[in-house]
Amino acid sequence: MASEPLSPDETRRYARHLVLKGMGGAGQQALKRARVLVVGAGGLGSPVIAYLAGAGVGTLGIIDHDTVSLSNLHRQVIHRQTGIGKAESAAGFAHALNPHVAVTIHAHRLDAANAPTILGDYDLVLDGTDNLATRRLVAATCESLGLTLVSGAVSMFDGQVTTFAPGGPRFVDLYPEAADDADLPSCEATGILGPLTGVIGTLMAMEAVKLLTGIGTPLIGRVLTYDGKTSRFSEFSY
Repeated sequence: MASEPLSPDETRRYARHLVLKGMGGAGQQALKRARVLVVGAGGLGSPVIAYLAGAGVGTLGIIDHDTVSLSNLHRQVIHRQTGIGKAESAAGFAHALNPHVAVTIHAHRLDAANAPTILGDYDLVLDGTDNLATRRLVAATCESLGLTLVSGAVSMFDGQVTTFAPGGPRFVDLYPEAADDADLPSCEATGILGPLTGVIGTLMAMEAVKLLTGIGTPLIGRVLTYDGKTSRFSEFSY
């Protein structure tokens, strides 16, 4: 599907992309055509939304039913005030950063009934939620719809990112059915270092740009992990 030509403002805005070998005008047009859904506008969703809006993704969907609280602000850096819905707050940030991006707000809880309709309207999904129930729902819905999913997770000082694509390894290959949220440490109980979410969320945005433009090799069947204490990246296959 053809895109509208870049406007003079867009040409100046994306100048560093347009001269970048491998990206260029074709890559920028691919971003402009894209419809991307971000599930969760929290710690991981914040850098994802910031960088995808900045990059010029044409339509950015944001789903989050929660409101911004004071304890969010040390890591959820796109939000500026408490008491407002996260999806609404994130949309305001994205529009202020780049008015060329159309933002769609889904300010309600994702569930088995509405997930196929919501996700089915997008080309790519990024999930930064913090519970296995939602992550399983998103992964299963993406799998049934043939959508690629970029998935990130963080805890305390550590994080990871991977990509699930049609025909590749599945979410259940990485997270066994027996795994339960009760077995995992919660952010409220154990804490989390704010900049960690920036590291992993930015890597998620990088994966999205690569997938949308065809640049490089995505993390399909591979998990990239980051140890914030030792500043070490590592990788394993599954």
